Amino acid sequence: MTTIALAARDSATMARRNFKHTLRYPATIIMAIGTPTLLLLLFVGVFGGALTAGITGPHGAGPYINYVVPGILLMTVGYGSSSTAISINGDMTKGIMSRFRTMAIARSSVLAGHVIGAMVRTLVSTALLIGVAYLLGYRPSANAVAWLGAIGLIALLTFALTWFAVAIGLVAKTAQGTSPFILIVQTLPFVSSAFVPPSSMSPVIRWLAQYEPFTPIIDTLRGLLLGLPIGGSGIAAVGWCAGMALVGFLWARTLFRRDPNR
Repeated sequence: MTTIALAARDSATMARRNFKHTLRYPATIIMAIGTPTLLLLLFVGVFGGALTAGITGPHGAGPYINYVVPGILLMTVGYGSSSTAISINGDMTKGIMSRFRTMAIARSSVLAGHVIGAMVRTLVSTALLIGVAYLLGYRPSANAVAWLGAIGLIALLTFALTWFAVAIGLVAKTAQGTSPFILIVQTLPFVSSAFVPPSSMSPVIRWLAQYEPFTPIIDTLRGLLLGLPIGGSGIAAVGWCAGMALVGFLWARTLFRRDPNR
């Protein structure tokens, strides 16, 4: 077998290990879908009526759930990456990574298996959330091409945040050390266009919401799913995702290659 074929085989083995852990501890995926679902219920059922009054412009048409779902989808990806950071850190702190280094397997497969498993788990969670949103009245008007674009953007965002999560899990000394990353990916969407347009925010918060990475991603998803023009947000969204993926991958690779006796 070629080197690439061996690496692919070992990566598949590591991915199966990750899937078995998910089945053994289903609380991970339950939390990944449960928390965003509760947020969806909260904002649509409790705050939806009041927040709808503050949404103007092209995104103001239709029920509030049509506006808020893209932001909740992004948060689902964030919750999934948080569990990946904790899982990677557990392998590091328990010595499992050191054991893998001594085995006759492709070194790249160890991280690749985590990334593959995390992406599948997170994409399943986003699909389930869309199903819940449909039950609550979500009615996107996207055509087949727009759906493919939205799915592609969600996959790219998942890939980017997963690699960042891998790097955080490797660099943290303990599971508690991953908390800053978890705090950022779980709270930054609140300071974005996820729940209300930035134009309705105070000047300082509006500036932050306009220039943080999650806003163009959410705006692009919303435009694709509702059949609205996305303008320059599409390029910005892909650029942010590609940049985060590259930085996360290079950072994780550097950390994994360093001396394990840190």
